[in-house]
Amino acid sequence: MVEQIREIAETYLGNLTKDANLEERVKSAHTLDNYLEIYLSQTDSCKGRIQAQSTSGIIVGIIKNRDWSLSEGDVFITKSGKLLLIHLQEQKLMVLSFTEPVENYAIELFHLGHVLGNHHWPIIIKKNKIYIQLIIDAAIIEATIAKFKIPGLKIDYESCSSQEHLQFSYHSHNSQ
Repeated sequence: MVEQIREIAETYLGNLTKDANLEERVKSAHTLDNYLEIYLSQTDSCKGRIQAQSTSGIIVGIIKNRDWSLSEGDVFITKSGKLLLIHLQEQKLMVLSFTEPVENYAIELFHLGHVLGNHHWPIIIKKNKIYIQLIIDAAIIEATIAKFKIPGLKIDYESCSSQEHLQFSYHSHNSQ
């Protein structure tokens, strides 16, 4: 059975961490029970249409442009006038690092980047490491990477807090 959306939020008010007046407005709405709160994955925060269940059990639909990602503390107002506070969950990332110099494996690394992009697995490169957003099962990504047999390639995992919102590169085949 598909649950019915009971609240629609498409009017963005701002972020309470940057706006003291909005923070007070959220506190007041919470006291008056005119408030909803949801926890989203960082992957969902990028979507244009999001459906989530609030902490009080109400199904909420969020409509926004895809050209920006939701952040911890973002606030919307629903069509019924309730304030909606967004929280982002911690995210687990795959981290590729190298125990040997990578200069000798430039072709293999270029090919690996191409394959990751063609699978639409978002990546970011920071401090000589490749971070891969786990939008599918990690074992599938690991198996794909293992096929390259790059010497010294090490696979680890790290958690990324909701405050550390990484801007991953996304690959698509849409022409604009």
